[in-house]
Amino acid sequence: MNAVDLVPTHRETLAGYVGDIERLEALFTSWDETQRAAVDAYRRSIEELQGEAFRRLIRALKADPAAMQAMKTAVADEIIYAVLRRHNILKPSLSERVEAALDGVRPMLASHGGDVELVSIRPPAMEVRFTGACDGCPASALTFHAGVKKAVEEACPEITDILQLKGSGGGSNDSVRFVSPFALGAVDGWHLVCRLDEIPQGGITTRIVGGENVILSRQGAVVSCFQNACAHLGLEIDGGEVEDGIVTCPWHGFRYDLATGECLTAPEVQLQPHMVKVIGNRVEVRLAK
Repeated sequence: MNAVDLVPTHRETLAGYVGDIERLEALFTSWDETQRAAVDAYRRSIEELQGEAFRRLIRALKADPAAMQAMKTAVADEIIYAVLRRHNILKPSLSERVEAALDGVRPMLASHGGDVELVSIRPPAMEVRFTGACDGCPASALTFHAGVKKAVEEACPEITDILQLKGSGGGSNDSVRFVSPFALGAVDGWHLVCRLDEIPQGGITTRIVGGENVILSRQGAVVSCFQNACAHLGLEIDGGEVEDGIVTCPWHGFRYDLATGECLTAPEVQLQPHMVKVIGNRVEVRLAK
């Protein structure tokens, strides 16, 4: 590569400028450590100078409301936005934070051939869709609540309504009929608990697993397992009424969604979940640590 090749060509879009930078970075990787360190030090010095200049400019503009409004309008330009974000002058946008939250759960989904895509964001609502093996999987409701919904709510509290759209595909596994979210990577610690037909459809049953009192529920193809303890005072809930996938604690009336463990009475608490997998007619549980 000659000196001419090192000069970035003019680009009209952010992708063009980023491409130029990436090509230069690829070249730097072939240099020795001393050369790379020199380039990195030079880059940091330039960025620090630019960042300080931007910060001083913004402080000066804050005194003029019209100038500040013009700057806010200019930030809609993707190149201006990208540079100011690079210098941490702008906070991450909502869409960036949502995508970062989804990226946090994607490795788990990818471990069994699935993914999640962001369909739309219209604060305070957003829509997502499962793809691959997660589309149509019996565990998708659990995956949505325990993984995607929780991750987005923690990263973006301004999003209060997270909707799951149904996809068009489907995944299947001939040997494993059902696996609860985050359980596919777990290879040790499984306990054979009961047969699938011992869990009443639409109801619950109790078992002692590894010394722990748990409840198991079956709603269609989905099997869930939770600690047999109300999140209110820790009292057993297996004697409570079950209707439409909701169990009501017999002691103080706290209601829980048996698909997700969410408390419908006090949303800030939930039942303690345990991992479940169904292989053939065998139900196995792995206790949460």
